[in-house]
Formats: sequence, C-alpha cells, structure tokens
Amino acid sequence: MRLILLGPPGAGKGTQAQRIVARHGIPQLSTGDMLRAAVAAGTEVGMKAKALMDAGELVPDEVVNAIVSARIDETDCADGFILDGYPRTLIQADAVDAMLAQKGQSLDVAIELVVDDSAMVDRILRRAEEARAAGEPVRKDDNAEVYADRLRAYYKSTAPLTGYYYAKKKLYSVDGMADMDTVTESIEAILSELK
Repeated sequence: MRLILLGPPGAGKGTQAQRIVARHGIPQLSTGDMLRAAVAAGTEVGMKAKALMDAGELVPDEVVNAIVSARIDETDCADGFILDGYPRTLIQADAVDAMLAQKGQSLDVAIELVVDDSAMVDRILRRAEEARAAGEPVRKDDNAEVYADRLRAYYKSTAPLTGYYYAKKKLYSVDGMADMDTVTESIEAILSELK
C-alpha cells in the first residue's frame, strides 16, 4: 500500500501517518523528518535545508526528490509506504509518478485531511504550548506568523494536488477537524476498500 496524506500544515498528517504505521507496518516517509535528520547530521544538504525550513520556505525539488527516491529503495518500503509532506507541488507529483513507474510501482491513494484554516492557527499554537509544557523543543515554525506564511505557500503550491489526484481517481477526503480517533477510523475505512 503506497499512499500520500494531503492537507495544510498542522492538519494532523504526521499523527495519522504514525497510526497507519502502527496498524499496517509500513514506514512513514516524512520529508520533514528526513530533512531534520540531515540538519542534525550537519550535512551540506542539511545546512542548506535548515535555513529554508527556519524561514518556513520549501526545500528545492532536486534535494527532496533524491532523498525520497533513495528512501523508497530501502527494504522496509517493499510492502508500501506513506508519503508525508511530499509531494508538495504538481512538479513533485509528476516526479513521484515517474520515480515510482521506474521502480515498477504506483501510488495507490491520496487522502486529504480537510480542515478549517482559522482553527489551524489555534492547533499550531496549542502544539507549541504542549511541547513547552512537556519540556520538549518547540518547532521554529510553530508560531502564528510563520504558520501564516506556510499556509500561503500551501495554497499556492500544494493545494492543487487535490485536483491532480482527483483527476487520477486516487483522491479521498476526510474531515480533519474531527477528533483524532474519528479521523483514523475514516482513513481505515478508505484503506480497507483498497485491499
């Protein structure tokens, strides 16, 4: 099962991806996690990505495409994977299709978490408060100003993917404002149809 989770920043894609991983045993390929790992390792790509991520900007396609392609080739992706945070643009979506075709694979489904934008600012700020309360580091992009920039970037570049996957008859939508368990159940209902 190869799938992508779509939705604006803070919609719960990462949380739902973790639940899919737990239920289905396929890895979550989060470009954010992969890029943060490169930043932590201090690689050249990581340092370039760090400056962009801190500003709430997107990392260049060639960097992200190479990281994702190499990750898909790892053995734990043989039975499928979840793309989380990638593709973000129509050009990247085409690159994913081409990349998977070269590997003799294709994407099975794109699941969009539909959310209310104004409620998302509250969700992002709450996530930052919870991290502080737990003594964990707060993501630099968990503030209202950076979030507003990320939301604009999402609508400009990533939101068109819903039409892209709809045209390919791979798009399903889920109410991302429902409680986490209800969202999970809705996603599981979609995935069960694919088996």
